[in-house]
Amino acid sequence: MSWESPTLQALQQTSMTSNKETKEHLLPSPVSPRALAAPRSTKRKWAFAGLLTLGLVCRTLNIVDRWTYRHSSDAELCPQVGPVYPTKSAELWKSLGKTYGTNEFLLRAVDWLGGAVRVPTESYDKMAPVGEDPRWEAFGPFHDYLLQAFPLVHTTLTLTKVNTYGLLFEWKGTNDTAKPLLLLAHQDVVPVDPTTAGEWTHPPYSGHFDGERIWGRGSFDDKSGLIGILSSVESLLEANFTPTRTIVLSFGFDEEASGLHGAQKLSEYIVSKFGENAFALLIDEGGGYQDKAGSVFAVPAIAEKGYLDTRVTVASPGGHSSVPPPHTSIGILARLLVEFEAHPFHSHLERATPVYGMAQCIGAHAKDIDPKLRKALKKSTHSNRALREAEKILFQEPGFESLVGTTQAIDLIQGGVKTNALPEEAWAVVNHRIATQSSIEAVQERDTDLLKHLAHKFNLSYTAFGASVTAQDGPAYGTLELADAWGAALAPAPVTPTDQAPFLLLSGTIKATYNAYRGIEGDNVVVSPGIMSGNTDTRYYWQLTEHIIRYNHNNAFGGGLPPGVHTVNEYVYAKDFVEIISFFTTLILNVDEATDF
Repeated sequence: MSWESPTLQALQQTSMTSNKETKEHLLPSPVSPRALAAPRSTKRKWAFAGLLTLGLVCRTLNIVDRWTYRHSSDAELCPQVGPVYPTKSAELWKSLGKTYGTNEFLLRAVDWLGGAVRVPTESYDKMAPVGEDPRWEAFGPFHDYLLQAFPLVHTTLTLTKVNTYGLLFEWKGTNDTAKPLLLLAHQDVVPVDPTTAGEWTHPPYSGHFDGERIWGRGSFDDKSGLIGILSSVESLLEANFTPTRTIVLSFGFDEEASGLHGAQKLSEYIVSKFGENAFALLIDEGGGYQDKAGSVFAVPAIAEKGYLDTRVTVASPGGHSSVPPPHTSIGILARLLVEFEAHPFHSHLERATPVYGMAQCIGAHAKDIDPKLRKALKKSTHSNRALREAEKILFQEPGFESLVGTTQAIDLIQGGVKTNALPEEAWAVVNHRIATQSSIEAVQERDTDLLKHLAHKFNLSYTAFGASVTAQDGPAYGTLELADAWGAALAPAPVTPTDQAPFLLLSGTIKATYNAYRGIEGDNVVVSPGIMSGNTDTRYYWQLTEHIIRYNHNNAFGGGLPPGVHTVNEYVYAKDFVEIISFFTTLILNVDEATDF
């Protein structure tokens, strides 16, 4: 595989300038970062491509369409930019591309990632602080491995360890006035259930390479991202590259456990050192690309859903089970939970929502879709009837409706201590993933209203999220309380703008990496901003930049997450891992040359 840059045709980029007219702009070919001036149109439509099955857990699509009037062309529905190749560093980029295409480098990349996998770095829920919980000490050997594997990174970049195990590398640039690039990844992995060890094709921490795939916990999530970044930086240092724009690498160590000790502390340190809104662009783990409906779609996530765990607690008098009341605490709780499941959040495809933009890109660029859906999507910009028809078709895809709005899932329940004792308390936790167009307060209000009539029916004194809701006329039989289960509610993330230079540059970088790694030319990828239905370490970095994108160029072959992520037999294809290294190399060089952000 070679990175020889082909001659590319100019691609048309359309931007809206008013409600009455459109203007077409031709980007020069090949497109350089310098040529990417951010569009100045107001209320520009956020375009989006849809991969209906790509990562229903955390690899899905999202973009907001702010337009409600008629669109006439695919370019207007889902605008694209052309591939972006380094210009000042063109020869370096080509040279590294040739290196990355060799079998020798592939085996080196395998050694880098395989060695990282062989150092277990598990994180667990509710760990005690660093220094108190001995399980954190697993990250010491991992740091030793990184020092040995990436010597130039450690001798050239400035390393600060935050809260002992958070890694912050600073690669100082020559231009202090240019905002830095911030690259994130996490060191930790989901624990391996000991009872499943025998189900792995290769031991979970073997880092085994079978000639095609690298096996083991973390091989994909997220050591492929962390080692991909470091491999790229090490390779650039070996080629004597010095950045113009400072590059900062921030690696947390408990992302799988909400980042309380890692990313949160790292973010606080970064704010204290660099200040708010100090970075030009932030990239973290996230979307990838895949073949879908006859087209290749790449889906960098520009937003994340919010999060709320509603704890429902019922308390009532105890006693001997031989003289039971009509309803025990557990029985009442069961009825309340039935009420939740009987009243799910019903979503509708709406013009001012992220997934509507996703649907628009499906209609604009997917080659193999139902003609009725394509027609309905194009008409839906101005026809409510067409909007409902498109919704009807799209909601036939399993899981699609859950992408549109807020969700709920009853995930925990507990109550009682003995079979002959009436339970004095029972509780359950309902997990919500909050749509970008909603809020924590809206979900709390809905949960509160949902149970009011049952609180009255069972004669319960009712409080919700710290406020009294209802009190009975006479003595209450018991109590009902709703609360934020862990005090970790998270609002939906701010939506990254897609009509400004950082996102446009990323889009062009994705296309350039895809083309060059395959030795092809032309416009072969539809880039569509996506949404993370889960949450990443970026939850702590909102104040550092408005340009937060969750993408690491993973190949979502077959749709969704690769097999084994968060379960048995996790792996990554070695050739795909090399392409991740290629992506970060191209991104660093392109951002380094950018002058419009």
